Amino acid sequence: MVRTCAGGLLVTAIGLLVLGPSFGCRHRMIENSPAASGFNTRDLIDPASQAESEELTPIDQLAQTAELLRKERQKKLEEQSKKEGGAAVTKPKRNVLCLSGGGSFGAYSAGVLVGWSERGDRPQFDVVTGISTGALIAPFAFLGPKYDPQLKRFYTELESRDLYRLRPLRALVSESFADTSPMAAQIDGFLTPEAMADLAEAHRQGRRLYIGTTEEEGKQFVVWDLGAMAARNGPGDRALMKKVLLGSAAPAGFFPAAKIDVTVNGQVFTERHVDGGVSQSVFFRPPYVAPEQRSDVAARDLAGTKVYVIVAGKLYADPEVIQPWSLAQAGKSVSTLIYAQTRGDLQRLYTICLLTGMDYYVSAIPQGYPAPLSSTEFKPKVMTAMFEEGRRVVASSEPWRTLPPGVGPGESTLSRAGPWLTFQQRGPILPISGRKGLSVPPQYPVSDRGSIPAGPLQPPEK
Repeated sequence: MVRTCAGGLLVTAIGLLVLGPSFGCRHRMIENSPAASGFNTRDLIDPASQAESEELTPIDQLAQTAELLRKERQKKLEEQSKKEGGAAVTKPKRNVLCLSGGGSFGAYSAGVLVGWSERGDRPQFDVVTGISTGALIAPFAFLGPKYDPQLKRFYTELESRDLYRLRPLRALVSESFADTSPMAAQIDGFLTPEAMADLAEAHRQGRRLYIGTTEEEGKQFVVWDLGAMAARNGPGDRALMKKVLLGSAAPAGFFPAAKIDVTVNGQVFTERHVDGGVSQSVFFRPPYVAPEQRSDVAARDLAGTKVYVIVAGKLYADPEVIQPWSLAQAGKSVSTLIYAQTRGDLQRLYTICLLTGMDYYVSAIPQGYPAPLSSTEFKPKVMTAMFEEGRRVVASSEPWRTLPPGVGPGESTLSRAGPWLTFQQRGPILPISGRKGLSVPPQYPVSDRGSIPAGPLQPPEK
C-alpha cells in the first residue's frame, strides 16, 4: 500500500526517523547539494556524454520500431485466428485494468476512474488486478460506475485515523507500528450482501477480479481470485476476502500481516500475507477462457486486448534533501527501489503487449504535479487535490501514455564522463523542500501557488 516502504527495511527506516533525532547528528547536511539548491539531478547534464549515449541508443527510434512490431504481430495473430476459425472471427473487445500500489496516492487512481465514468467511455473490464492500495480500489473498479460514490468517499473523505492507529511503543514488542482495525471496518462496510452478489454475478459471467499479496515467510507472490470466493460464498469466504484485501494493503512492519489458514493434505497451517507491492508493483492476468475453448487459438488470442494501467504515484520520484541519518538514507533507498520496480514492471508488461499484440495504456501522476512526499498519511484536502488531478488528466486530450517508462522526454539514463555539468531542463520544475524552506533553480521563481507545475493539458475538442 505504501510506495516508500517495503519489507524489513521499513522497520529500520521508521526506527531511524523516530529515534534518530534523539541521538543527535554527527554529520552536517550538505548545504550546497543540488537538491538543497533547487536542482533536480535529472537536469544536470554532461552534454557530450549524454548526446553520445542517446545517439548510440536512440530510445525514440527503438520505441517506434517496437510499435511497428506490435501492430504487425497483432495483424498476424488476427489472420491466424481467422484461419483457425474458418470464416472471419469477430471477437468481443476485451479490457484489462491493472492497479498499482501507492498508499494515499490511490486518490489519483480513484480520480481517473471516476473521471473516466464522467467522460462516458469507461469500459466494463473483463479483468481487474490490484496490489496494495490498488487492491482496495479494484473491487470498486471491477463493479463499475455504480460504485463510484463509494470509491470517491474512500479516497477524499477518510483520514488516517479512519484506516489505522499508530502504536509506536507497541511496535517494540509486537509485529507492527499500527493497528488496522479501522481499515478492517471500512472493508467490512463495503462487502455488503449487494456487493457480494454483484461480485459473484460478474464472476459467473466470466469476468475476473484478482488481488496480489506476498506470503511473508516463503517470500512468494500470491494471486487471489476474489470473484471465485464471492461466487462460492461458503462459510468463511467473506472473511477470507477481507483478509486478502487487508494483507495486500499491509506494508510489513508498518501494518500487521494478515493471517490466513490453509489446509495441506488435511493439515492446517497459518500463512502470513503482507503488501503485494513488496513482490510486484503491478501485475497482469489475461481474460478468462472457458476450459472447453482453451484448445482454440482464436479464443486464446490476446491481440487487440486493451491493457490499462493506473499507477498510484509518479513514474519517477521527486528529488528531496536527504537528512544525514543512516536509517533515513536506508528508507530513501527503499523508496528508490520501489519506483524502479514499478518502472520495470511497466516495461515488462509493455514487452508482453508487444509479443501478443495487445494495446498498452498507462496513466500516472504527472511529474509536474506537486505531490506530497509521503504516501502513508491520509489527509482529505491533499487527497482530494490528487483525486481532482486524476479527473483532469483523464478528461484531457491525451489521458494515456502508450510507451513504457524510459522513452519519454527527459527519461533517458544520465550519462557522464566527468563532474563538469550544465543545467538543461528535461522536465517540470518543482520546488524542493529543504531545511531552509523551498528551493528552486535561480531562474525559476516560486509562483503564488508555491509550485511550478507542468502546463495544463487542454480539454478534448467537442
